[in-house]
Amino acid sequence: MISYKGQTWIVVALTVFTRFPQSFAAKKNFVTCGSIVKLLNTDYNVRLHSHDVKYGSGSGQQSVTAIELKEDVNSHWIIKAPTDKYCERGEPIKCDEIIRLEHLTTKKNLHSHYFASPLSGDQEVSAYGNNGFGDTGDHWQLLCSNDVWLRDARVRFRHVDTGAYLGLSGRSFGRPIAGQMEVAGLGSMHRDGTRWTTAEGLYIAPKEKEAEYAHTEL
Repeated sequence: MISYKGQTWIVVALTVFTRFPQSFAAKKNFVTCGSIVKLLNTDYNVRLHSHDVKYGSGSGQQSVTAIELKEDVNSHWIIKAPTDKYCERGEPIKCDEIIRLEHLTTKKNLHSHYFASPLSGDQEVSAYGNNGFGDTGDHWQLLCSNDVWLRDARVRFRHVDTGAYLGLSGRSFGRPIAGQMEVAGLGSMHRDGTRWTTAEGLYIAPKEKEAEYAHTEL
């Protein structure tokens, strides 16, 4: 017969061993500093994208669009701390935290300012800077409902300098980027096109700092 103390020990042990995998899995689900991700707009099912094509109006800076194609390498963004700040690789990004998103291919940061966007006349969103260095126009506040950014959560990004929300206007470009959708700074978080989630990526796991592939493809 198992004594009362023995029963208590078994209950405690089972509690620990059943909870540990859940806690460990939760940590693996964090979006972290240094991770390279694709951002999927859940309202339009397109991915945030950039390329070495300049706007023909407005600032003339590198254009930022959204595309349906899943495999395009120009849709990768590196999650970084704000200018002159530091975040440790693998550190979970907290909700309400200010971050930068660097375009992996061109080394320019996701940026916005008070220029009008070319199609809708909303606020222009561009890629700006050199080798990852830009200015405060590269700062975005992460808006989410948890304590930290989770991979499958729907989030919003508010531009710190102007208060606009990263989103899609619903309009599409013609040549030379035919079919790609306009990304813009929108005046209200409640407009369609402001909700994002992480998709394919190379995620840096918390604490272990081991790179982990997710969703099978980059």
